[in-house]
Amino acid sequence: MQLYNTLSAEERAIMIDDAGKQRLTLSFYAYAQIQDPTQFRNDLFRAWDPLVVLGRIYVAKEGINAQLSLPADNFYAFKDTIEAYDFMKGMRLNIAVEHDDHSFLKLTIKVRDKIVADGLNDETFDVTNIGVHLKAKEFNAILDDPNTIVVDFRNHYESEIGYFKGAITPDVDTFRESLPIINEQLKDFKEDKNLVMYCTGGIRCEKASAYFKHQGFKNVFQLEGGIINYAKQIKEEELESKFIGKNFVFDHRLGERITDDIVSQCHQCGKPCDVHTNCINEGCHLLFIQCEECAQAMQGCCSQDCIDIIHLPEEEQKAVRRGVKNGNKIFKKGKSDVLTFKNREANQDPLASVPNLVDLTKSKALAKKEPKIKKQYIGRGTHFYPKPSIGQFTIEENEINIGDTILIKGMTTGEQKLVLTEMLVNDKAADKAVANDICTFKLPFRIRLSDKLYKVLD
Repeated sequence: MQLYNTLSAEERAIMIDDAGKQRLTLSFYAYAQIQDPTQFRNDLFRAWDPLVVLGRIYVAKEGINAQLSLPADNFYAFKDTIEAYDFMKGMRLNIAVEHDDHSFLKLTIKVRDKIVADGLNDETFDVTNIGVHLKAKEFNAILDDPNTIVVDFRNHYESEIGYFKGAITPDVDTFRESLPIINEQLKDFKEDKNLVMYCTGGIRCEKASAYFKHQGFKNVFQLEGGIINYAKQIKEEELESKFIGKNFVFDHRLGERITDDIVSQCHQCGKPCDVHTNCINEGCHLLFIQCEECAQAMQGCCSQDCIDIIHLPEEEQKAVRRGVKNGNKIFKKGKSDVLTFKNREANQDPLASVPNLVDLTKSKALAKKEPKIKKQYIGRGTHFYPKPSIGQFTIEENEINIGDTILIKGMTTGEQKLVLTEMLVNDKAADKAVANDICTFKLPFRIRLSDKLYKVLD
C-alpha cells in the first residue's frame, strides 16, 4: 500500500461531491511517549486512508496533533483506530461548529521533532505538569475576576479576527515567540494573579501552562479544548459568549464564526472585514484580510505586482516562481509591506494590542450587518482556471441568464457580486444555463470548490 496521497486536491474534491456524504471536521491532540514516530505515522495512514480521512497531522516522540475531516458514517470506525492506542482512549475530539466538506483535500501525516514548535530546550521542563482546565462556564466566571490576566497564545493573524474580551494578544508570528515575551512582561505577577490562557484547540496552552508553572507562576489556568470546544459548549448550554468575532482555523475555511462582531479590517482599504484569503498569485500566496470591494479591484491579489504576474502567460509565471520558496521565510502572514492599510496601521509593540482598551461599542457599530441580499440558489463551483481567471460551475437548480446579477459565496471567497455579461454553457457560448449544465465565465477573483452560486433577486 502506498503511504502517501495519489490524488490531486481537485480530484479528491470531485470524489467527495460524488460520494454525497456529510463530512465532520474535527481536531485533537495528545501528549505521549512514542518510541518510533515513523512507524506510528505509517500505521495511522494505513488505518485512516480506507476510511477517507483527510487532514493535516503531526506526530513526534512527544505525541500527536491532528486537524482532519472524515465521512460522518465512518466516525465510530475512526474512533476505534485511535482508541487502539492506550494514550488516546477517551481523548476529547473537538468537533467543529461549522462544517465544510472540502475543509481538507489530502491526508498529510508528517513526523516532526515536536507536535508544537516551542523553541524550548530545557530538560527539567515537565510538559505534563499543566495548569487547571476550565470549561466554558468556569472560564467565563474567571474572566470576570479583576485578579485575572488572560493571554491569547495564538499568532497575530489568528487573534486579529477574534479574541476574548480583555485578552492580551501578542503581535507575534509564532507560538515560540509568545513564551519569552509573556514571561518577561508578567514576571511581577507570578504570585498574586490568575494567569488564564487560551488558544484554538488547547494544544498550545497545554504546553504554555506547563511552561509558566515551570517559570514559577502559582495560579495557572487554561481553556479546556480551546476556542473550538468553548464555542460548542456555549451553544449547548446557552451561555454568554465572551469571545467575539471569528475563530481562525487551519483548514480551507480559514475561519469559524462565533459571534457576529467584526473586529478586524481589510488590510488594503481599512473597511470592517474578517475574511482571510490567500493572494491568487501562486508565487506569493500571502495570507491577508481582503474585503469584497478590494477583492474585485485587486483581482484577488495583494499588490499590483501580483496582478501583473497573474496576467502573464503560465510559462512566464512559472519562470518568475522558479527558485522562490513560499512560506514565512519569504512572505509573512498579513505583514507584507504591500498591504497598504495594514502597513500604515502597524504597531511594533508586541503587547500593544489589548482589546479591553478598545471601545467595543464602536467596534460593534462598525460591524453592523448590511441588509440581507435576496437570492436564489443556482449551483456550486467545480473548478477554477488560474491562467485565464475562469470559474466553472455546475448548475443544480433554477437558471441564470446573461444580464443577471450573480452572487458567489464561500468561507474564504466571502461574498462576491457581479453582472453576468458572457458565459459558456457546456463549452458553447450561450445566453442561458439551466439545471445539469456546466457553466464557465471570467471572474476578477479566485473561487474555491465549495463556493455556492446564487442569482440576486430584485
